[in-house]
Amino acid sequence: MTTSSSTSTKPLPGHNPYFKLGGKDIWSLINETAAAAEQSGKKVVNLGQGFFSYSPPQFAIDAVKRALDVPLNNQYAHTRGKPNLLKALAKTYSPHYERELSTDEIQVTTGANEGMYAVFTGLLAPGDEVIVFQPFFDQYIPNIEMTGAKVVYGKISPPADFDKRTVTGDEWTIDWEEFENLITPKTKMVVINSPHNPIGKVFNREELEKIGELAIKHNFYIVSDEVYENLYYGDFVRIATLSPEIARRTLTVGSAGKSFAATGWRIGWIIGDKEVIPYVTAAHTRICFSTPAPFQEGVASALNEALTNGYYEKTREEYIHKYKVFTSVFDELGLPYTKADGGYFLLVNFKKN
Repeated sequence: MTTSSSTSTKPLPGHNPYFKLGGKDIWSLINETAAAAEQSGKKVVNLGQGFFSYSPPQFAIDAVKRALDVPLNNQYAHTRGKPNLLKALAKTYSPHYERELSTDEIQVTTGANEGMYAVFTGLLAPGDEVIVFQPFFDQYIPNIEMTGAKVVYGKISPPADFDKRTVTGDEWTIDWEEFENLITPKTKMVVINSPHNPIGKVFNREELEKIGELAIKHNFYIVSDEVYENLYYGDFVRIATLSPEIARRTLTVGSAGKSFAATGWRIGWIIGDKEVIPYVTAAHTRICFSTPAPFQEGVASALNEALTNGYYEKTREEYIHKYKVFTSVFDELGLPYTKADGGYFLLVNFKKN
């Protein structure tokens, strides 16, 4: 019989080489720096991570509390999503799509991030290529690479004089010839983000139509991350609404966490063609099977109530005010930035300092 002491020095079998431990990601560095400054007695406002410092609206909190009192809501939800939430999402989005959206076109996910991972897992195969525009939300990259697909980097470029003046999101542009040159027979999808993290850019109709035309021409999917869809300050165009053919190959990502300041609830969704959604469902089933049921019910009620109580409009007005206060500091310092057309981002240019 082998004793535990005689085996304790043997190395363990190993790990997935994709995950390299050691070092620190940007979030750890920012949060640890902020914590160290606070411990030294300095007053610090940590702007490095996008979590809300206030509670979700009371009507949403009350809805979750009510859901917890229903025994069935504390058990596994169906992998597609709770019927009440699927119906509420269809009701919420149908006016935007200008048609009756079917619940067969919706998959509820455990947050928007898991939703995107389910899209990538369900649709990508090793060797496929995915175009991601820089700058980007960092989670896209490992989510794609863990499927065995390859990330191909495109660019959204600022104006040449961004270091000298404050600019708008529309002034960040895509070189369309450069973009099309990235497309190969292996290109399976492109990821776009509007309103954009971290630029604050909202893609305009002309830009979205161009992306849609290229998707049809070269036959690839569009993954449209629209989690900040209710925080826009001008026009907001949804790429899936431009034409039936563009809609057919578009998967739209939504988030209750961003819309209701409830990122800890982990409720997201994917909207797409009813022939494509089953592959997202299949992947979601294997990733986490079921999304928290009481929060699904709470979000369903919150979505329905938000259609009539002016919540989205009031939230936008509050953010416009907060954003003016925020940007006034950098105006005073004389530091140029990109004025966000959506989201709560401020991309500041420190070059001249």
